[in-house]
Amino acid sequence: MNESLYIPNEVVKAHAIDGKTLLRAWREFKGLTQKEMGNRMGVSQSAYSQIERSENPHENTIRKAALALRLDWRLLILDDR
Repeated sequence: MNESLYIPNEVVKAHAIDGKTLLRAWREFKGLTQKEMGNRMGVSQSAYSQIERSENPHENTIRKAALALRLDWRLLILDDR
């Protein structure tokens, strides 16, 4: 198993069962607020909130979010199909 692509059960549940976006599921798993994520990404909390709710954020945005979360960016683009 590729450790860098490991997804904790809590993130899987939050996404697959609770219906949260992967970005929100990971943010909550890491214990960060939207304001903290916005600060890490260089955007306001309200801008970050919009990003987090998006089902299809731009690739640059995904990469910035992954950096802020200290994750491999591919963990934020998993295809649900």
